[in-house]
Amino acid sequence: MHETGLENTYVFKNNKKLRCGYTTGSCAAAAAKAATLMLLSGYPVHTVALMTPKGILLDLEVLEAHMEEGQASCAIRKDAGDDPDATNGILVYAKVACIPEKEIRIDGGAGVGRVTKKGLQQPVGEAAINPVPRQMIRDAVSEVCGNFEYDGGLAVEISIPEGVEIAKKTFNPRLGIEGGISVLGTSGIVMPMSEDALIASIRAEMEMLKANGHEYLIVTPGNYGETFTKNQMTVDLSSSMKCSNYVGETLDMAVELGIKGILFVSHIGKFIKVAGGIMNTHSRHADARAELMAAFALRAGADRETACRILDTITTDEALDIMEQAGIRQKAMELAAQRIRYYMRRRVGEKMQTEVILFSGSYSYLAQTSGADELLQHFT
Repeated sequence: MHETGLENTYVFKNNKKLRCGYTTGSCAAAAAKAATLMLLSGYPVHTVALMTPKGILLDLEVLEAHMEEGQASCAIRKDAGDDPDATNGILVYAKVACIPEKEIRIDGGAGVGRVTKKGLQQPVGEAAINPVPRQMIRDAVSEVCGNFEYDGGLAVEISIPEGVEIAKKTFNPRLGIEGGISVLGTSGIVMPMSEDALIASIRAEMEMLKANGHEYLIVTPGNYGETFTKNQMTVDLSSSMKCSNYVGETLDMAVELGIKGILFVSHIGKFIKVAGGIMNTHSRHADARAELMAAFALRAGADRETACRILDTITTDEALDIMEQAGIRQKAMELAAQRIRYYMRRRVGEKMQTEVILFSGSYSYLAQTSGADELLQHFT
């Protein structure tokens, strides 16, 4: 078995030793690097080294290498480690060709999705190759060009033939990504995390906080909430933790452990779902963001045309812009916050105080529930 550089890279979750893997972004960058090596050297390549943003060096086997005049192509097989990843085992191809323009041009081929709607990380018409993988590809190809003192242009095409079928099982079509999957990854490394293990880790952190005297908690779904709390709020963060997508499970744990109150601080893109009673905010469970945003816009006084425009959005930031233009953003978000509180209270009953502060990337603070200020006093 070919070594990858990850043989001794594991994570331990819920007393289980889980092997790490590498992302489709790493596969694309490694394939592009290997194809460029073959193109500029004129010799086949059997392995390729790639330094990931995580700082882990991968040594990957090059498959299906092919060379002809002015271009070269090859593939890298995706290994997601012990993560339950639908893309595990697929081949990610890169074809690199010389072009007259002095630039590195990156595009997607078969099985790489194409962006068809506004609001995503790439403009409409571009291949769904996210910013970090794009930079990884560019850096890997530039490194080879520098080593060979090549100052001409190169066209890099990433393709994932199996991506066409895999995409049908994802929310990509709903998000406006058609024809395949996205090339993803921010660290280059897949850190395996089973759902049970992740919930167990949330519980362990909550137990630790409770054991250290924290009976009131600030909970954020992820990094956006954590950053907003640090930058926009004057609070003691020693009582804060993350819940990922598991809002319902987090509330249940808190009741069981005797937590007296939770203040959720969340991006509207996650918590608008809770306003519909959706207690797991992962997209595979539900994605009713546009529908819920449109519903609260109507309750705030929007007309039918405005609601229909919101229904056509793919991000909550887009929906907020439409609400702002209609002069109903603040009222709609206050109504959403109230409904979020309603569903959280229905989950926990009278056993615990639950409040929420909502924000967005474009507008920062949006709204909060009526008891949020009272709960905030426990964190100052």
